[in-house]
Amino acid sequence: MRELPVWVRWLLAGRFVNALGSMAWVFVPLYLVSDRHLDEATAGSVAAVWGAGMIVGNLVGGTVGDRFGLRRTLAGASLASAAGCLLVPVTPTGSLPVVLFLMGALGGVGRPVSFALVTSALPTEHRRQATAWMRAVNNAGTVLGPPLGGLLAVHHFGVVFVIDAAASLLMLGVVMFVVPTSAPTTLSTETPTRLLAALRADPRFVLLLLTVVAADTAYRFAYSAVPWQLESLGAAPWVYGTTISLNCALIVLFEPWLAHRLRERPPERLIAGGFLLVGVGWLLVAPAPGLVLVLVAVAVVTAGEMLYKPTATAHAADRAPEGMHGRYQSLYGAASIGGTVLAPPLSGALFQVDPRLMWAVGGLLGLAAAAALSLTGRRALRRTPESVPHP
Repeated sequence: MRELPVWVRWLLAGRFVNALGSMAWVFVPLYLVSDRHLDEATAGSVAAVWGAGMIVGNLVGGTVGDRFGLRRTLAGASLASAAGCLLVPVTPTGSLPVVLFLMGALGGVGRPVSFALVTSALPTEHRRQATAWMRAVNNAGTVLGPPLGGLLAVHHFGVVFVIDAAASLLMLGVVMFVVPTSAPTTLSTETPTRLLAALRADPRFVLLLLTVVAADTAYRFAYSAVPWQLESLGAAPWVYGTTISLNCALIVLFEPWLAHRLRERPPERLIAGGFLLVGVGWLLVAPAPGLVLVLVAVAVVTAGEMLYKPTATAHAADRAPEGMHGRYQSLYGAASIGGTVLAPPLSGALFQVDPRLMWAVGGLLGLAAAAALSLTGRRALRRTPESVPHP
């Protein structure tokens, strides 16, 4: 932490408070049923609009940030998020999908822009640690925020949205008064100025994105397959909730330390190792799903997450051409949540056939991602001609 600039530390503090207060998205499905009196199926469909907005925001956020400035874009997204939270309680039910989509999109914009803002300002050797700390403070807020929101929701759901708005405004203050104004980035004549041209020139990054989608689909089994499996084993809902809280706690305690210790290791090997652990975790459950094995598997998958997620985020910044940090983070951000769309229907269909098949497919997805990234990396190294010493 000491190696990071003071403004980055303040931004981390702001992100922690923002994550602590950003509890509205957790309670939207319950709010729609209890306060808006929608049935569960309709509430689920309306709440899904939020997730769709998140993906769109991740995809476009980096482009907006690169064009108008990362700091300015993050400030604008924070202000608009606060306004959106205050609008939800007073919006007619029929118009809620529009407001929820916009709020999800604004949240999606904030993710790649904030990561790009930090990673583009730091030297390569500090990017993994900074990324790990950003993920750690987000997870710390996630551990503490939902229980607090649950207590507040008992009295009045509107308080949840007001606190979420206040957290966004605090983040706005940090961005405006602590984050330094960055000079505009100019592109050299040899740097691709269009995203497609940059991607054609960097097939390794394209491969990284594809493998991240596969690995994230396997990783997201933790949020669909795990609760179904635990329920089928007779576990109470609090067991799953505690499992997810422990996942976040492990990340808070160990991910920054791990990123610091492994900062000199080749990034693609660490990413592939993380993919491998995700696959191995689910394969442990496949032969005979049981409560203890599921909990052990979640711990193994969490270890894989701690290896690949901060490393891949920082690696996306390393590969980004100057002036394209936002767009590269947008592409990575969209890939890193691709499993939120793919994992639930895939795991649901497989679970109905046989839970063991579900876990086997999840495990094989992680192994396939690891193999694709590591094997193609070795081939690329073999094709690189060795330097010949001059006589």
